[in-house]
Amino acid sequence: MGDITLNGTTVFLLGIGLVLATLVTIFILRSKFKKSGDSLTEKYRGHEWSSPLDSRNKYPDVNAFRFSGPVFLFGLVLSLAATLFAFSWTTFDTVIDTSEYNLDIDEELEIEPPRTAEPPPPPPPPPPPVIEEVPEEEIEEEDEPEFEDLSVDEEDVVEPEPVVEEEAPPPPPPPPPPPPAEPEIFKVVEDMPRFPGCEDAGSKEEIKACAESKLIQYVYKNLKYPAIAKENGIDGKVYIQFVVSETGAVKDAKIVRDIGAGCGEAALKVVESMNNMPQKWIPGKQRGRPVKVLFTLPIQFKLE
Repeated sequence: MGDITLNGTTVFLLGIGLVLATLVTIFILRSKFKKSGDSLTEKYRGHEWSSPLDSRNKYPDVNAFRFSGPVFLFGLVLSLAATLFAFSWTTFDTVIDTSEYNLDIDEELEIEPPRTAEPPPPPPPPPPPVIEEVPEEEIEEEDEPEFEDLSVDEEDVVEPEPVVEEEAPPPPPPPPPPPPAEPEIFKVVEDMPRFPGCEDAGSKEEIKACAESKLIQYVYKNLKYPAIAKENGIDGKVYIQFVVSETGAVKDAKIVRDIGAGCGEAALKVVESMNNMPQKWIPGKQRGRPVKVLFTLPIQFKLE
C-alpha cells in the first residue's frame, strides 16, 4: 500500500464531511425516537412494573444506553480517521519557475571605488623674512683669537694616551617571521563551487543544472521585495559578489551593482543567510584541492 498524501484543502473537506456525518447520525436517531414516542405512550398507559428497576426510564424501548456500543465505535472511527488525516497531511513547497532566470553574467562588472572625503587644502606658505639693515655703529669688533703655543722641545716627554677597549655591541635580534601568506582567491577553477542538494543528480552537466536551479529557488523563496521599490516601480538586476571558502562557507559578501530602494540590501541578506543552511556550499576545487573561489550572483527584481 502506497503512502497517502493529502493537501490542506482535502483535509479540510474530509473534516467537514466527518462533521456532517455526525450531525446526520444525530438527526436520524432523534427522528426515530420522536416517531416512536406517541405509540409508546399508548403502549405503556396504566402498565404496572414488577420491579422499580424496570421503570427507571419512562419508556424502556427508547433507552439511550443501549446505543452506547455503536456510539463508542462511531467515535472510535472518527478518531482514527482524524489521526489518519493528520498524519497524511502533506505540505508542498512552492514551485518556482527558473526557466526565465540565468546565472550567466553577460557584461564585465566594474567595482566602483568607495568615495572618500577630499583632504583639506594645504596651509598658505609663511611670509618671507624681512631683512633689517643694521647700522654700522652697532657692529661690534670681534676679538682676535688667542693662539696657544703647542711647540714641543726635545726634552719634553710625550706620554701616549691609554687605549680604552670598548665592548663589542650585542648582536641584533633575529628578524620576525614573515606573516603567513593568505590563500589565493580564484575566479575560475576546474570544479566551480555548487549549491548543495544535487550530489546524486547524475552527470556533471546535470549536477550543475540542478545546483543552479536549486540556488535560484532558494534565492527567490527567501527574497523579500522592498515595499519602497514596489511603490516606485523599481526593478532590475542586483549583483552580489562573495567568496566560497574551502569549507563551503559564504564570506565577504558585498553589493557590486545596485538598483536602489533597498533591493541591494535585501539581496545581500539572502546571500548571507546561506550560512544558516543545514548543508554548506560544495567548495570549488583546483587540482583536487578545495580553494577559495570568488562567485558573482545576479538577482533579478521583477514586478509582476
